[in-house]
Amino acid sequence: MTSVTGNTVRATGRADHDAALRARTEDLGRALQVAGSRLDDAVFGRVAGAVAGVRERIALGVGHTVVALAGGTGSGKSSLFNRVSRLSFADVGVRRPTTAKVSACSWSDDAAALLDWLGVERERRIMRAGELDGADEEGLGGLVLLDLPDHDSVAPGHRDIVDRVLPLVDLLVWVVDPQKYADDALHSGYLRGGGARPGSIVVVLNQMDTVPPGQQDTLIRDVARLMRDDGLGDVPVVPVSAKTGYGVPELRDLLEEAVARRSVAAGRAAAELDGAAAALLEETPAEVPWHTTAVLAAETEALAEAAGLGPVAAQVAASVQNGYGRPEFPAPDPDAVSLSRARWLTTAGEALRPGWQRSLAETVASADQVASALGAALQGVTLDVRGPASAKPLRRVALAFVVLAVVLGLATVLASMRVLRLGDPGTTVLGVAGVVAALAALGVFFASTRIRRTLARRREQAVLAAGRAAVERVLEQTLGVPTQALLDDHRKVRELAQSARDEGPSVSDQADPTPTTGPGSGSAYTAPVPGRSVAAARA
Repeated sequence: MTSVTGNTVRATGRADHDAALRARTEDLGRALQVAGSRLDDAVFGRVAGAVAGVRERIALGVGHTVVALAGGTGSGKSSLFNRVSRLSFADVGVRRPTTAKVSACSWSDDAAALLDWLGVERERRIMRAGELDGADEEGLGGLVLLDLPDHDSVAPGHRDIVDRVLPLVDLLVWVVDPQKYADDALHSGYLRGGGARPGSIVVVLNQMDTVPPGQQDTLIRDVARLMRDDGLGDVPVVPVSAKTGYGVPELRDLLEEAVARRSVAAGRAAAELDGAAAALLEETPAEVPWHTTAVLAAETEALAEAAGLGPVAAQVAASVQNGYGRPEFPAPDPDAVSLSRARWLTTAGEALRPGWQRSLAETVASADQVASALGAALQGVTLDVRGPASAKPLRRVALAFVVLAVVLGLATVLASMRVLRLGDPGTTVLGVAGVVAALAALGVFFASTRIRRTLARRREQAVLAAGRAAVERVLEQTLGVPTQALLDDHRKVRELAQSARDEGPSVSDQADPTPTTGPGSGSAYTAPVPGRSVAAARA
């Protein structure tokens, strides 16, 4: 029998599966909240349906392994139910000819919600989970064993119950007897008709104590052949006798192997999450840019030109140099602003899906809002047309040198005309001094002009820098911030969708409870002979 360590590992594995499904579901739920109406309606509906459905399944307990005993009237499945559960709970024998209600035995103390959902009445349940059960029951921890109504009953509603429960089970155990194993109602209605899933069905050939030992192998091979004819492949055929207990330990071993695997509910939930996550990833392609820096730089220059920043800066320089004039920023060209916004949306949303593109266009500011913000920001740019602080002193110095040069020039003329008697040396000195004064005046003039020109260039560059900064701030606030927020949401949705994908083994492998060794591993299983020990039969 399974060791305590093995049971602990399997219980831990089920808990890990449950925790992983919860985490993946919540990741997908958060992704859906972040994406919202940006998703395609079909994708949104699929993801929302997956999240809601898996949450419901988790609430019911996807860690349980649901095994159903199904069969026809008189097959002995209720007796087998009692044998497997080691309890006298299901009604058998002459007390009623058919199983009318679903009975359940759970090896878990948290299966109540699942049993409620399955429609098992409270008085038809029993639990095998506690200290009194002993270690030999731990291998079935998490099992929910159902005894279904007889599928061939004439009572109304019996088949409806069977049909409703069958798609929900992890392992379907069809209990047949040697007399009615070829019953057409079973094969055409459930097996050949698609009511059973290959890999999740086991056929239990009950009442083997009534079959002569020499006919048992032939009977088992015939049942296996019928399963292959129904398109189910090599379905395990397990011979048992609910009356004597023969074959029941092998059947319990098979159930323990089913318990060790992830349940069909968990497998289906994982597959549904994986499909929804894949659809979400398709809506959030990886090639979407995560930053708007390049677009911001390009459109800053374009909007600066639309706002007339260059000409205004040049006018400021001219005013500083010439000493008069006071330029103003004109209203930004609305057509240029609209074109710049359109280019922004095209570049930033190029790789986005239509829903995200629509959201981007709705999120960023309109062209009128951008133009208004741009005009207000540019009005805050200082247009300083004042001349240099040294302009007046230099002008006074130049004027003084001019006056001095004129006076000295007149004196030189008068001296040369002998009006002033200074002699030749004095006249020469006056002339030279006049020339020096004139050159000094000219030098001061050129210095003043150079200082003014340098200041004009500086003021022009200052206006250009301040204007570009103002334009960039407007773009950042009106277009950049909302765009980056949307792209961050896009990235977050993609990361959550990636996190919600199943990285484990394939669902088909995990949901397949068919054992690979031991009883029920295929049609090659050798039937034990009644009266021999289980160990001898295995040998």
